[in-house]
Amino acid sequence: MAIQFQLNDYVALITLDAPESLNALTIGDLMQLRKLLVTCQDDDQVRAIVLTGGGDRAFCTGANLKATLPPAAGFIGGSLKSLEAEAEEGGYTRLVDLNDLRIWKPMIAAIHGYCLGGGLELAMQCDLRIASEEASFALPEAKVASVPAVGGVQYLLRAIPAAHAMKMALTGIRIDAQEAERIGLISDRVPRERLLPLAMELANTIAGNGPLAVQAIKKLAVETSHLPPRDFVAQANLTWGLLRDSKDRIEGRKAFAEKRPAKYTGA
Repeated sequence: MAIQFQLNDYVALITLDAPESLNALTIGDLMQLRKLLVTCQDDDQVRAIVLTGGGDRAFCTGANLKATLPPAAGFIGGSLKSLEAEAEEGGYTRLVDLNDLRIWKPMIAAIHGYCLGGGLELAMQCDLRIASEEASFALPEAKVASVPAVGGVQYLLRAIPAAHAMKMALTGIRIDAQEAERIGLISDRVPRERLLPLAMELANTIAGNGPLAVQAIKKLAVETSHLPPRDFVAQANLTWGLLRDSKDRIEGRKAFAEKRPAKYTGA
């Protein structure tokens, strides 16, 4: 199986494990990944998700085009069908878009090796991105007369300054981990042996916080950051009110007063 799963103390570790194809994913792999993410969202035993690539050469290089048959129908016909129906006919791009899954559990991309095309689009849908020294990043679609199909240009423009985003998108050039850290595409750059331990440390830190609050913070970031201040402040205040009387918030205040670690239950 190309998608591996482990659960360790509230942290789900998902490994894209197809090193022979540089972790390029088939339609079946993408469907499995989507189902697994939904399972994680609905499982109270999962509080954070780490996504990484198997092998020593890549995080992910997008869809496995060698294993993807040309769609049986024209693009417009498939795009008007359900995602599943289009996938059965060979359409794969919508499978890489995770927005419809509404995953509010924080996701951390632990990136080693190539992170290219759809793989970078997948990583940019994660909330945190960390990388090894050997990682490299690109949206190479312009080099093959195409465009990033899953919001790659727009995600880049949200993640890094426009000048850097447009340089990457228009040239298709690949940047190394040092440059990715410099422009803010990743938050941390570490030796290979420190990559997964750091990802798990971050995930465990997140998992130790109030589970409902963490998901609410991500939801606010995704759904309201584009709004004008009057509106995003109103949404933030409403969310604060929803959490105000939760058992976890009460526990957090008690633990702070008693100078002890809080024990959150997600209630």
